[in-house]
Amino acid sequence: MDTWMPPESGLFVGRTEEVKELASLLGERRFVTLVGMGGIGKSRLASRVAEGRGPEAFTGVHWAPLWSLANASLLVPLVADACGLSDHSSGEPIDTLAEWIGVRRVLLVLDSCEHLVTACAALVSDLLARCPRLVVLATSREPLGTEGEFLFPVGPLPVDSEAMELFAERAGTVGVRWTRPEDFVAAAEVCRRLEGVPLALELAAAQLRERPLSAMARLLRSRLSLAEAPGSRIQPSRHRALRTTIGWSHELCEPHERLLWARLSVFRSAVTVDDAVRVCRGGPLTEAVVERALEGLVRKSVVTLRGGRLHLFDSVREYGALWLAELGETRTTADGHARYFHEVALAAEDSWWGPGQVASSARLTACHGDLCAALEHLLATDPASAAELAGALGFFWACSGHLREAAHYLEECARSVSGPGAVMGKLAWGLGVVRCLRGEYDTAAELADRAEECAVRVRDATLLADVGYLRGLVMLLRGDPPGALAVAERALADGGAAMPAVARCRLVRVFALTASGLLEEARAGAEELRLDSASAGEQWTRSYAEYQLAVMALRERRPADAAGHARAMLRGKRLIGDVFGLGLGLDLLAVALSALARSEEAASAYGTGQVFWQMIGHPQRGTPELQPLRRSAELSARKRIGDSAYDHAYRLATLTDPFAALKTILAE
Repeated sequence: MDTWMPPESGLFVGRTEEVKELASLLGERRFVTLVGMGGIGKSRLASRVAEGRGPEAFTGVHWAPLWSLANASLLVPLVADACGLSDHSSGEPIDTLAEWIGVRRVLLVLDSCEHLVTACAALVSDLLARCPRLVVLATSREPLGTEGEFLFPVGPLPVDSEAMELFAERAGTVGVRWTRPEDFVAAAEVCRRLEGVPLALELAAAQLRERPLSAMARLLRSRLSLAEAPGSRIQPSRHRALRTTIGWSHELCEPHERLLWARLSVFRSAVTVDDAVRVCRGGPLTEAVVERALEGLVRKSVVTLRGGRLHLFDSVREYGALWLAELGETRTTADGHARYFHEVALAAEDSWWGPGQVASSARLTACHGDLCAALEHLLATDPASAAELAGALGFFWACSGHLREAAHYLEECARSVSGPGAVMGKLAWGLGVVRCLRGEYDTAAELADRAEECAVRVRDATLLADVGYLRGLVMLLRGDPPGALAVAERALADGGAAMPAVARCRLVRVFALTASGLLEEARAGAEELRLDSASAGEQWTRSYAEYQLAVMALRERRPADAAGHARAMLRGKRLIGDVFGLGLGLDLLAVALSALARSEEAASAYGTGQVFWQMIGHPQRGTPELQPLRRSAELSARKRIGDSAYDHAYRLATLTDPFAALKTILAE
């Protein structure tokens, strides 16, 4: 079962009956929305219930954190990513997502819908109508208002039982325990004054390092009584309790901690400590001060540090954003945030050909939400920088399956840039690669023309080589290897291009030679390219060189060598998250296994590969000469073990988590 859940920030306390009731509801209802105020524990409850629903209930559980989206333009791609769909199709995103979910029994959790209510309502209605076994669990501060929605109100914890248990547990984590009767009385008063709101209790418990329990009870008594006076504008009372507790946490912070809290609100992903230091430093916040202030915020539970990454509760982030606006730093902090992630993307692009490729790919994947936020900000404030950022991300996003996001931002940036310069050329090239991978070959060829015009005008040798790669790729996929060979050799003869572009053209040349039957020349080119990429510590090009060596080995009836090369390809593609490449590699491995008379393993490899093809929302792809190899190998395997055994192994593989199956395949 494919499952991802947000990391827990502490022991789950209470809500036993709610968990049971909600688990039962998910077996009866197709759309349930947990509704309640911020900080009431909706996300924790959803996570607890979803995590407890095993494979006997759902074949897949997918968690889509929507809080990072500033608007609805990328809602469907974000949900598709959460569902494991790396969409390479040219159709409407919602159509591909609905087809991917299909008739499977899937639980989709949409967390934090309140700022996208209309868009979420439309998405849920469409998916439920088209996916008969889909179940949706949403969390929101208000109902989505669609037909069939079952509202599950999430209220505070009972103040005399579960609230006390949570308060005591969180207090224990900061080394505070009470044994005297007067302490129990004070703790009970705190829970009552905070009305059992979980986030308020957690923040209050963290404050016990600096504020004695009895003092906390007295302050709550006076402040909440004042807030309840006639004319109070904060309603209802539990909102006052949460606001008061967050305000207290703010008051207990040192000035540097308050400033850091405000600046941290700009992030849209769970980021590293180094990210926080680099973005939030400035003025009184030197790097050393940021690190100390961050330790203080973690100690006060304003920020949680899990898995080396920093997390803020939505309500805490909102409070920080309000304070940032009060300080007049909203724009300058957003500028710094965008500038930093612009630098991250450029550094990743520079490290593409080298040992940093895998780490850079993982880095960009982890901060995907912040890269999108940076692009949104720059499109509004500095379109030229937005275009440069999108150009740097285009090829990475194409390789890692973020084709929808790549197309969206590349097109938006192209509209904001004037004139056929280097930046426009790079945008056109990146968009051409995206269109080609989506099967839109005519459009990709037109974009190659546009990119070439820009490259010639500014005499950019690297961009010209990349145009050659794009043209060659289109020709290969259209079944024109001689044309692809001519384009690649012309691009390589021009010289002066950077190594990543040169390597891509060399790869097209090898593919074209193999498809043309010139195996000796193809092998020499593939071996040389594999050696060069291995020496550089690069994986993407190396894995495709392994792929070509596998194809050649099959043509020369060396299936054991072909299987070895295919596995080497798969290891490289797994490292950089290239789902398209994983589908190709598994198909090739299946052909080799069939030729080795390992028919059941071939069926399993084909089945696992089919799941990856479904994950990109597209039929099996590859250069045309691969199709006959696939068909012949499948017929041979079926003939050897019979249709029934073949279909059983194939179907079993399609029902297994593809990455777990891949791990098993590579361990053989």
